[in-house]
Formats: sequence, structure tokens, C-alpha cells
Amino acid sequence: MKQIKAFIRPECLDEVEDALQLIEGLPGLAITRVAGYGRGKSGVRELQEKVELQTVVHDDLVEMVISTIQKSAHTGNMGDGKIFIANIEDALRIRTGERGESAI
Repeated sequence: MKQIKAFIRPECLDEVEDALQLIEGLPGLAITRVAGYGRGKSGVRELQEKVELQTVVHDDLVEMVISTIQKSAHTGNMGDGKIFIANIEDALRIRTGERGESAI
């Protein structure tokens, strides 16, 4: 299992979300509005509005999910965002007590 966390431009959210919903087997998506800054060419660091997307998926969906986000969020301009992928050691579905892959 992998956690995929992406920070994208707010104006790209609808397109990214629509594209992700077409992926069969995507278990769900958490969306949070955030503010932050990254490495800019100017030394000035101003907070920028972003949207954070999070999901945990089976390993076989990772490449499809990240390529979908990348294609849908790409404008070619600075500040398009970042995608992070992390291993998930375990998961637990609170309602049923299921663990591991079946919990997602």
C-alpha cells in the first residue's frame, strides 16, 4: 500500500478530481485547502493557496494515480505543485476491524 499526497493549484482541482474518479479501484480521496510556499526563483516567500489531495492505494494503482494527477494538474508554470509517495505499513478500517490491504 502507498499513500499519495499531492499539492496542486486550486483552479486544477475539478479537472484532477474528475480524472481520478475515472480510475476503477480508487478507494477514496481526502481534499484539504492549504497554504504554503516552495522554492521560488525570487528570494521572497509568500504563502500560496494550494489544495492537498491524499489517498492510500494498492501498489498496482500508484503509477496510474500519480500520472493522472500530473497530467490533470500540469500548466507548465512554476507552482504547479508536488506529488509525494510513501509506504503504508498497515491500515485498519474502524467500522469492521479489517486490516491491511482489505481495509483500504
